[in-house]
Amino acid sequence: MSSQNPRRTAGRAGLIAGGVAALLVAGTIVTGNAQAAAGCRVTYAVSSQWPGGFTANVNVTNLGDPINGWNLAWTFPSGQRVTQAWNATVTSSGNQVTATNMSYNATIGTNSTVSFGFNGSWTGTNTAPSSFTLNGVACTGNVGPTTTPTPSVSPTVSPTASPSVSPTATPPGDRMEMVAAMQPGWNLGNTLDAIPDETAWGNPLTTREMLRHIRSQGYRSIRLPITWSNHHGPAPDYTIDPTWLNRVREIVDWSLAEDLYVMINLHHDSWQWINTYPTDRAGVMNRYKALWSQLATTFRNHSAKLVFESINEPQFAGTSSDAESDRVLHELNLEFVRLVRQSGGNNATRLLVLPTLHTSGEQARMDALLATFDELDDPHLVATIHFYGWWPFSVNIAGGTRYDSNVEQDIIGTFDRAYNTFVSRDIPVIIGEWALLSYDYTRPGIIQRGELLKFFEAVGYHARTRKLTTMLWDAGSFLHRPELRWRDQGIYEMMRASLTTRSATASSDQIYVPRTGGITSRSLTLNLNGTSFRSLWHGSTQLTSGADYTISGSTLTLTQAAVTRLVGNRATGLNATIEARFSQGVPWRISVISYDPPTQATATGTTSGFTIPTQFRGDQLATMEAKYADGSPAGPANWTPYKEFWSSFRPDYSANTILLTPEFFAEVNDGPVTLTFHFWSGTQITYRLTKSGSSVTGSPA
Repeated sequence: MSSQNPRRTAGRAGLIAGGVAALLVAGTIVTGNAQAAAGCRVTYAVSSQWPGGFTANVNVTNLGDPINGWNLAWTFPSGQRVTQAWNATVTSSGNQVTATNMSYNATIGTNSTVSFGFNGSWTGTNTAPSSFTLNGVACTGNVGPTTTPTPSVSPTVSPTASPSVSPTATPPGDRMEMVAAMQPGWNLGNTLDAIPDETAWGNPLTTREMLRHIRSQGYRSIRLPITWSNHHGPAPDYTIDPTWLNRVREIVDWSLAEDLYVMINLHHDSWQWINTYPTDRAGVMNRYKALWSQLATTFRNHSAKLVFESINEPQFAGTSSDAESDRVLHELNLEFVRLVRQSGGNNATRLLVLPTLHTSGEQARMDALLATFDELDDPHLVATIHFYGWWPFSVNIAGGTRYDSNVEQDIIGTFDRAYNTFVSRDIPVIIGEWALLSYDYTRPGIIQRGELLKFFEAVGYHARTRKLTTMLWDAGSFLHRPELRWRDQGIYEMMRASLTTRSATASSDQIYVPRTGGITSRSLTLNLNGTSFRSLWHGSTQLTSGADYTISGSTLTLTQAAVTRLVGNRATGLNATIEARFSQGVPWRISVISYDPPTQATATGTTSGFTIPTQFRGDQLATMEAKYADGSPAGPANWTPYKEFWSSFRPDYSANTILLTPEFFAEVNDGPVTLTFHFWSGTQITYRLTKSGSSVTGSPA
C-alpha cells in the first residue's frame, strides 16, 4: 500500500496503442436496509499500459445515501494481478479483488466520488472488469431502495465513454452555477500556445485519450491557451490558417465529447502584438476583431460549455500608468463582448471571460474590471485573474523557502479581494492559471516538496470557501503526458482532496538525524487544519502510541527508540518513510533521513559557470546567501543577500557540485564574496570566492 504511484522503470516503453479505456459498469441492486437508498457508478480506466504491466485508476461515485466505510469488489477476467495500490488497501484471492477504504477516505456522500489506483501485471490480454459491487451492492449507475431488487442488467463497455455526465447534457444556465460546475480546471499549457506550433515547446501532440484521462482524474474543465500570431494571413483579413483552425476545433470537440467545459483565448498574442494597441489603435483593433470574428463564427453553434476568454495576461507598452492601461483594456473588452454577442447563435448567451490588467489580483485592477462589468451589464460575463503565490516563495528568493504567514496571507488577501469585488455581486471568478512560478520537474529542489504540499492544500481550501474556480497551469510539470500519469501522485492527491476537505500538514515532512553520535527523540508541529490525529504508520505496520510516538496538543514526537529503529544502519540519505493519518484528508508522509554535514573543496574557474565541489552526504540545499566584505548583498537582486534558487545557483546531487551561474556573476563586483549555504538539516557552511574579471577562485571558509 502506498499513497503515491511509484516511479516507473527507466527502460519501459510508452503507451501501447489502445491502452486507455474507460468502463462504465452496469449491474443491479440487492436487498439491504429498508431505510437506505443504494446505487453507485464505477469508472475503471487503464491510464498506462506496457508489456506485462499497467496502471489503472478507479472512480467510485455513490448515488445513494451517504456511506461511512466501503469496499469495492470485482473479478479480473484475464488473470490480472494487483502489484501495488494507493488510496485503498487492495487484497486478492485468485481473480477476486477487494479494495477497502483508507481512514482518510472512508466517507462517501451522496453523489460524491472517491478515487484510488493501482499498478498491476497481465499476460495475454488485459480485459477490463465488467462489474463491480460497492459494499455488496452491484453498481448500476442508478439508485433505488435496497428492499426492491431489480433484474440484472448486462454490463456496458465503452472505450470512449466519459466518466459520468453525458457530453450532451445541458449545462446549468446561471453563470455562477456554470462556473461552479467548471471546478476544477486544467490548462493544456505550452501546447497550442507554443511558438511556432503544438510540439515546439516539448509537449507531445494532444490526443483524445489525454483529454479522457484528465476528465477521469476529476477535472471538469480545460483551458486551451492558443497563440494565433503564426497561424493567420496578412491584413486586412488576417485569415486564420484552416489547418490550424481545424486542429483547434478538433481538440475543442474532443474535450466537449469528454464532458469537459472548454475555454479558448488569444494567448501569447497579448505580448506579441496586442500590447502595441496604445500606439497602433487601428492596426491592433482591426487584427483583434478579425481573429475574434472568425472564432465567433466558427464556434457560434457549439455547446454553451465552450467559453471564450478575450486576452491572456493583457499588458500594454506606451501607457503612462496602470490606470491608463486599465482604460485601454476596457476598450478591447468592450469590443470583444460586442462582437461575440452580435455573431448570434449560442454566442448570444455564451460565457465570456474578461481579465484584469496582467490578470492581477490587486484591488485597483479588480475595481477597473468591475467598472467594465457595470457598463456592459451582461449577465453572462465572468472575471478572471491568475495566481502564482507570494513571489519570494514562488521562486525561492530572499529566503522564501517555507510556506509561512506571508504566503498564507497572500492567498487569503487575493482570494478575499476576488470574492468581495466580484463573487459577492454574483459575478463568478475563474483563477485561469495557478501554481508556483518555479515549480518545474526539470529544476528540482527550488521549492521543497512539503512546503509545496502546504501551498497546494491551502489554495484548494481558500478557493473553495470563496467559491472561486481554479485552473491548474500545467505545461508538463504535473501530468507526464506520454504515459498519462502524474509525475508526483502525492501532489495530485493533495490537490484533489483540497476540493472537498482539508488535510493536515506539519512543520516539515523531513526529520534529519545525524549519522554519528547519540540518537534523540524528534518532534514536529502538526498543522491539523480542523482534523484530528488518528495514527502513525511505517509501511504496513502501525506504530504504537507511547512506545513509538507521543502526541501533546499539536506536537508529534517520535521516541528515541522509534528513531533508532527507523534510521537502521544510518546510511546517509533516506532511511524510512512514515505516514501520519488523520480524521480526513490525505496522510502526511515524513522522510527520516541520516546525514553528515556537507563539505566543500577548493576550486578555480570562470564566470561562465563556476562549480563548487560539494559532498552533500544525505543533506539537501535550501538556499544561498552572498555578501561582500562589508556585509552588503552581492549578486543579482542586491536588495537581499539570499539569491534566487536555480537562477543564481544550482545543486547537482549526482555530480556532487553546486553551480554558480553566469547570471549570478554578471552582477558581482571584483573582489571577495562570502557565500553561506543553508541546508534543510539546519546545517550552514561558508565558502569564500574571489572574482577578478572573468576568473574565479574559491575555497571553504
